[in-house]
Amino acid sequence: MPSEWLRFQSLLRRSGRVTTVSGVRVSELVRIAGLLPVEVLIQGDPEVIGVTADSRAIQPGNLFVCMPSASRDTHSFLPEVARAGATAAVVHSSSAMKYAAGLGLAAIWVEPRGSRFNFVVGHLCRAALGDPSAGMRVIGVTGTNGKTTTTWILQQALTALGRKAAYLGTLGYLGPDGIETAANTTPFPVELWNLLDRAKRAGITDFVLEASSHALQERRMAGVNLDAGVYLNLSQDHLDFHGSMEHYATAKKLLFTEWAAFSNKPFVGVINQDDERGAEWLRELPCRTFAFGGLDADLVAVPTTIAVDHVDLGLQMGDEMHEGVRIPLGGAFNAENGTAALATLVALGYSIDEAKGALASVKPSPGRFEPIANEKGFAVLVDYAHTPDALSQLLRTVRELTDGRIITVFGCGGDRDRSKRPKMAQAACSLSDQVVVTSDNPRTEDPLRIFADIKAGLSGNYEAVEDRKKAIFRAIELAEPGDVVVIAGKGHEDYQIIGRTKIHLDDREIAREALA
Repeated sequence: MPSEWLRFQSLLRRSGRVTTVSGVRVSELVRIAGLLPVEVLIQGDPEVIGVTADSRAIQPGNLFVCMPSASRDTHSFLPEVARAGATAAVVHSSSAMKYAAGLGLAAIWVEPRGSRFNFVVGHLCRAALGDPSAGMRVIGVTGTNGKTTTTWILQQALTALGRKAAYLGTLGYLGPDGIETAANTTPFPVELWNLLDRAKRAGITDFVLEASSHALQERRMAGVNLDAGVYLNLSQDHLDFHGSMEHYATAKKLLFTEWAAFSNKPFVGVINQDDERGAEWLRELPCRTFAFGGLDADLVAVPTTIAVDHVDLGLQMGDEMHEGVRIPLGGAFNAENGTAALATLVALGYSIDEAKGALASVKPSPGRFEPIANEKGFAVLVDYAHTPDALSQLLRTVRELTDGRIITVFGCGGDRDRSKRPKMAQAACSLSDQVVVTSDNPRTEDPLRIFADIKAGLSGNYEAVEDRKKAIFRAIELAEPGDVVVIAGKGHEDYQIIGRTKIHLDDREIAREALA
């Protein structure tokens, strides 16, 4: 069949059709995806079986996606993937179309502007893989603080309810074979869709993922059919990326507008009414909603006990009072996370009693309010808190649980929002008795510049120890019986990024070493 070029004028045409065949022709792939890219070179109209953006993982019949990159022209991999058996490629320039044609590849040209590339690639992956998200219950959780814990709780709760549930987020991917690390909280489209496909093939019934603001704005989740979206809260973070709190909020809101509208399922938005943005959105969102957190919410949960290892919640739905529930996670913030998970289960159709039973046995997510056992007479807690609001909540919770001193270790990441640094310092100093300022992930930024930004918010008793290991040792050295040492910012992370090098560093391991 001679080469055939198809030219298109617009980007998007909606289509609800889903394919479940093992392979699909390039022309059919574009049609099923409902997309009109800039240009399509059919060139024999080959069959596509699978999608990858990794040239090392090419299998015969694959569609290879040349992801735009600032460090390398990914079109340079086209000869390699053609030799390995790829039948088609997604490219992002007119010259690459000609290059692909010369290599005998069918090609789809997508403009790499804004979120357009991810949007189109997501829909192409969905069509090529037969939309695995349609065959599972998919729940997206967004918010500044609590995404990881709430998503982790939901995965465990759904498992307790007899489902086969997977988790995807900051901690990696938790599937049938255990936990795997991931480069991003919410992966880019090719990796995300392949994980969804793997999960579906492994018999996963429920896929719970963290929906970061970056991923929503960049449309990394394009095409995913969601059953529910969960909104937790909004406070300052990622302003280096979003530019303003308004833009940050707009990115979060996309989960309940764009994704809710796209979903072929009866989508429900589970919204924290106690949050200012959440209360505002509940009044205007077009999707079906279920509110938690406020005194007139669909589900009202009032903390009656907050301890280091559990929270007790009194429950009410409408005019009906329910017997409370004990969630084995400590801290006031876990009252909100637990309530969000409880509300999500009820919104999905479980009874309040089923939801309570499922949450009664959940375990903490790694690095979130994680105690480090010792016999020194003082407590040591490791937590991921890395925003002003998260650190404030963490320290307020600790204050309610101890009459001793709070000694806080914290730092701020390099190459990220500088405006939050003095606010982190203010939170740490106002709510701690002693502060040890140190490095977080300095990345390519000078640690002294980071400290200069932090210093603007420091007051009271503090000292600076640049080396993070030495800083943790120093905090534990300062502690006396009855005190609490809080090591904040990195939580589950077992590395530190200095320059562009990732070295092994785990706050929990260092704390145990210092205690020993």
